[in-house]
Amino acid sequence: ELPGFYYDSEKNRYFRLLPGHNNCNPLTKESIQYKAMECKRLRLLEEEEKQKKKTTRPGLNSSALLHKRQLGLLSSTSYCRLVHELKVNCMQRRKIEIHSPDSSVTGTNNFKIIVADVACERIFTVNDVEHGGCKYGIINLSGLGQESLTVEMYDNLYFTNRKVNSVCWASLTHPDSHVLYPFKNTTFHTLCLMGIAETPGCASLLPASLFSNSNPGDRPGMLCSFKISTAWSCAWCLNPQADNCFSTGLTRRVLVTNVVTGHRQTFGTNSDVLAQQFATQSPVLYNGCRSGEVFGIDVRQRSRRGQGWKAGCLFHDSAVTSLRLLQAEHYLMAADMAGEIKLWDLRTTQCVKQYKGHHNEYAVLPLHVNEEEGLLTAVGQDCYTRLWSLQDARLLRTIPSPHPAAKDAIPSVVLSSRLGGSRGVPGLLMAVKQDLYHFSYN
Repeated sequence: ELPGFYYDSEKNRYFRLLPGHNNCNPLTKESIQYKAMECKRLRLLEEEEKQKKKTTRPGLNSSALLHKRQLGLLSSTSYCRLVHELKVNCMQRRKIEIHSPDSSVTGTNNFKIIVADVACERIFTVNDVEHGGCKYGIINLSGLGQESLTVEMYDNLYFTNRKVNSVCWASLTHPDSHVLYPFKNTTFHTLCLMGIAETPGCASLLPASLFSNSNPGDRPGMLCSFKISTAWSCAWCLNPQADNCFSTGLTRRVLVTNVVTGHRQTFGTNSDVLAQQFATQSPVLYNGCRSGEVFGIDVRQRSRRGQGWKAGCLFHDSAVTSLRLLQAEHYLMAADMAGEIKLWDLRTTQCVKQYKGHHNEYAVLPLHVNEEEGLLTAVGQDCYTRLWSLQDARLLRTIPSPHPAAKDAIPSVVLSSRLGGSRGVPGLLMAVKQDLYHFSYN
């Protein structure tokens, strides 16, 4: 780089950056970098359309895999994992038509967050509305198996002026019966789902049955809403020893609440808690902090003096934005704002794998682990969706966004081998701006 000059790769020469009128020069480093990124994105999209796909492993194809499997050179687990790698590299993008009983809301609001339930039959959506609030909906994925690729979206009648930082499915009366989401502290006086309340922030538990075709008078009201301070993250506990409990990561503390009794436990921390996940085999809550610290909390303990309740402390060099436990719960995946994705062995507190290529500088971006398929998915701040092999951390595919990169256009994704239920279609679901896309397996 030369001060006062920029390099044009097409003309293979340097040009001087001339000052504009009133020191306003439209040609800046940021605009040059954005133009280069946009050219790269369009080129990758063109390659996607032409299906110029190269396998990530030399000699890896379906016939070779089947031959090795028949000779007994591959176990069932390795065979399934490698088949999923082949399928991921051959996924093709198709746009999904979204239908809603209320036609006035279809395709008018930008998708912000999409979260699938355990069975991947439904998707809970958080949409930004024009006047600065958020609106919620549930998408039924049963129509994905049809050639028309249509889904039904059900909106509720409520919206909030507060910012939704985190969303998770909650199992209160039956699996995935409710949705939990905390609100960030704002200056708005909002209409909470329980009624009018001028609260600095709250965590709300919304019945999924609220989103249905039934008459508005038959729909259940808000189950509960808890007043809290500024919340960054939330998690629901599925372990029976801490039944009906959820946690919220706040500013310098963790709050664990029982939704039935209202009992609360508070754990003080040295930093803001940006990511949380409960273990299922034990009532342990894992927390990722802005300071880069990752630690566990056994929510059964009563004494919380000092920091003696912390267990299994790990450290990143930057703020931890997402945590995912693997099924055996001996390994924990963590991502931070430096773009590092690390797999930690909780028994030895050592990093055993690193997944390269993720891009992040300041955003809170989730990780998606599909252990059965052996895949890790993450969307970077550059709006590229990347997929890695869980076993050897190899980057399998980089998917460009259908829209130009922007802060408000970071895709939200769901990857599953059974979108729409146990007999559903496999593939990747991507929500960006007002559009919903399905990357289907061939």
